[in-house]
Amino acid sequence: MGHGNNKQGEGAIVPMELNGGNEEADENERELGVEQSMSGFKNFLWHGGSVYDAWFSCASNQVAQVLLTLPYSFSQLGMLSGIILQVFYGVLGSWTAYLISVLYVEYRTRKEKEGVSFKNHVIQWFEVLDGLLGPHWKAVGLAFNCTFLVFGSVIQLIACASNIYYINNHLDKRTWTYIFGACCATTVFVPSFHNYRLWSFLGLGMTTYTAWYLAIAALIHGQVEGVVHSGPKNLVLYFTGATNILYTFGGHAVTVEIMHAMWKPQKFKYIYLFATFYVFTLTLPSACAMYWAFGDKLLNNANAFSLLPRTGFRDAAVILMLIHQFITFGFACTPLYFVWEKVVGMHDTKSIFLRALARLPVVIPIWFLAIIFPFFGPINSAVGALLVTFTVYIIPALAHMLTYRKASARKNAAEKPPFFIPSWTAMYIVNIFIVVWVLIVGFGFGGWASMSNFIKQIHTFGVFAKCYQCPPRIH
Repeated sequence: MGHGNNKQGEGAIVPMELNGGNEEADENERELGVEQSMSGFKNFLWHGGSVYDAWFSCASNQVAQVLLTLPYSFSQLGMLSGIILQVFYGVLGSWTAYLISVLYVEYRTRKEKEGVSFKNHVIQWFEVLDGLLGPHWKAVGLAFNCTFLVFGSVIQLIACASNIYYINNHLDKRTWTYIFGACCATTVFVPSFHNYRLWSFLGLGMTTYTAWYLAIAALIHGQVEGVVHSGPKNLVLYFTGATNILYTFGGHAVTVEIMHAMWKPQKFKYIYLFATFYVFTLTLPSACAMYWAFGDKLLNNANAFSLLPRTGFRDAAVILMLIHQFITFGFACTPLYFVWEKVVGMHDTKSIFLRALARLPVVIPIWFLAIIFPFFGPINSAVGALLVTFTVYIIPALAHMLTYRKASARKNAAEKPPFFIPSWTAMYIVNIFIVVWVLIVGFGFGGWASMSNFIKQIHTFGVFAKCYQCPPRIH
């Protein structure tokens, strides 16, 4: 009885203790729920790796400031050539992006069979080339890719300064380049392409607005008095414009890093093609409408904003494009950050702040080059002819052919030819065509034309130009 009473007595107290425990447990659960919700929300905005994230990244990265130079290219090429070359290089670029994705999967499959883990390591294009073809290919891939990314970042800074000038011309473009160089340096804090989910989504939305603003504003403005559509005027202009379009569809320098950020990289294969289809809906209407409205006036105005009257809609387009160029700067610089981290031994470091500090030296030469060569438009063509031709088109096509040159490699390939290519022979024919075409037309004629135009800009404006192609000041 006494023992039972003790139990009863304890039992009388227990509900109170349990109740208190429940209240505390409920509070802990609520706190845990809030933490999980916050963590889930953070992951939703910050940690992307889906097919859709990759699509947004590809589309957003493919068409930033170059959207503003395509009307200029149309004035050099003429309407028909402009449309045909956009479609042609868009398809060509999608094919070589597919080749890069195949080679990435091949490399990763081979390495994982050897027991290599990539948990704290981002695979890059030069490492794929090294693993599949050896150190000489690694050196070539690294040189072309890094140089292209440096100048791709330079172009974003030049474009930022060029665009903001149309809203605030109290400072010259060179001063704006100083300012935006400092702003873009903050991209050192973005760890990897996983963390561009929100930015990619916003960036594409911003470019979509800008593209349709250009098209609609040009149609509302109508044709300028005495409009002339004389393009193509000469071979230098024609091949300069063609090379700028080749550059437009050459966002492949970050393809491997975007793939590596995916949860299932094997699903990347056709993402770039679908991204290109969407990009066509932005680039073709805006370039056609602007060229129709302004014709040859675009030959002396590489930035499409310069010919449209200032309105709230134009200011909004400029601001949105500025934000997107900041995002694209981060896209172009992030692979460079990875390379530099690997050089200085900081790539495995978990501290974001230490990695950011280590990355800062990458931004400084980019900033300096943007101040030396502020030639908006011509620099796109020069980069396209000398760097994009190899990085985006020739090297992937050659690498694919050499990787699968042996029957055993073709038999054990991680990825077989796509359903629309009947055989390996057909793949070789397509790749050989790309190499020959781009080498002769893109690098040969394009290099000659774009460098002639680029040197002309230096003679006209000089290096360190304070205000390249600036319109009269608005007081």
